[in-house]
Amino acid sequence: MLIDRRKFLATTGAAAGLAGLPRMARAQVKSKIKLGIISDLSGPNRDNSAPSLACAQQAIEDFDAKNRGLDVEVLVADHQNKPDLASIIARRWFDVDGVDCLVDVSTSNTALAVNSIVREKNKVMMVVGAATSELTGPQCSPNTVHWAYDTVMYANSSAKAMLKKGGTSWYFIAADYAFGQAMRRDASTVITENGGKVVGSVAYPFPGTSDFSSFLLQAQASGAQVLGLCQSGADTFNCIKQMKEFGVDRTMKPITLLMYANEVRRMGLEVAQGLLLTESFYWDLNDRTRAFMKRVRPKTPDNWPTSASAGVYSNTMHYLKAVVDMGPVQAKADGAATVVRMKAMPTDDDAYGKGRIREDGRKMHSAYLFEVKKPSESTGDWDLLKLAGEVPAEEAFRPLDKGGCPFVKA
Repeated sequence: MLIDRRKFLATTGAAAGLAGLPRMARAQVKSKIKLGIISDLSGPNRDNSAPSLACAQQAIEDFDAKNRGLDVEVLVADHQNKPDLASIIARRWFDVDGVDCLVDVSTSNTALAVNSIVREKNKVMMVVGAATSELTGPQCSPNTVHWAYDTVMYANSSAKAMLKKGGTSWYFIAADYAFGQAMRRDASTVITENGGKVVGSVAYPFPGTSDFSSFLLQAQASGAQVLGLCQSGADTFNCIKQMKEFGVDRTMKPITLLMYANEVRRMGLEVAQGLLLTESFYWDLNDRTRAFMKRVRPKTPDNWPTSASAGVYSNTMHYLKAVVDMGPVQAKADGAATVVRMKAMPTDDDAYGKGRIREDGRKMHSAYLFEVKKPSESTGDWDLLKLAGEVPAEEAFRPLDKGGCPFVKA
């Protein structure tokens, strides 16, 4: 390949001039980094996704990106729960807008759709608000990190806890898309492997379902002890509300296999009290999470982060650390190499504490089982959960050799 001599001299001259600048002067020459969030901003999970931008902005501030020579911009788009739309947005961002890293693509269908595009374009994707364990299984990618939680983690925490309480026969109501299918599958595996049984299940159309009465009556007629809800957002709210209206909770013990603290708040403690749920982040978990919450709260005062959005703070921090460690030019040029560097560095931040990224792209940290407080136990508007147990990372997530990730060495 021939190189124009004047362009070559201009380029090398600029590089030499930059190298000769004092460190303080060099810091003023910013490298542009573009991050993207493709999320549900108008559908049933919009409340869970809404604080993600605030969390990314907080990470950029806490990392002190400007003084480290980085000019970081965050783009946000609504995928409307349409995988084809999410794919169009991702391609445009990579090809036209110069986005380097997606710090979230929420909901499982859309994350799976974008996963292959990120690999094709050699960018970076870190998934927070999508739970399907396929992302570190058959559809794992060297360009993708699955950050906050997955369906195996929820099954290993919530389902096992219910089994220990004597709930051995189960019926599932599941949203009929990638998350609901994976959650039902992974929970069923945990249940049967630990001596329980699944007596039946029903899948409902997603999105668009608001009347769960017929599904609830089918569940009640099954005679199962436990009603496992493989859904999230407004679907969970509507299902639990209708469950109580029909008295299904008097004959079955409901368990939400994915539920966030802000959904508990919306539902109200009078309705939600006693429910078991698993979170990988809760604002009142420890001193570090409370400190993070104090800083980010002014950016999202009415909708506090849960694991669905706090993970964006955590992964943005870690990505920026890797960019500085390997150099912005190299990081922007090779997404897979950036993920390799991220895996080589331990993770540590105020939202998730210390952890690591496994070879298959699974971010490893503890999971926490919570019980929803009674109204009499709550001291404030967001004082919603009490800790019922901690599940260490190696117990919470699927073993590395069980996922079927194609590039993981046997």
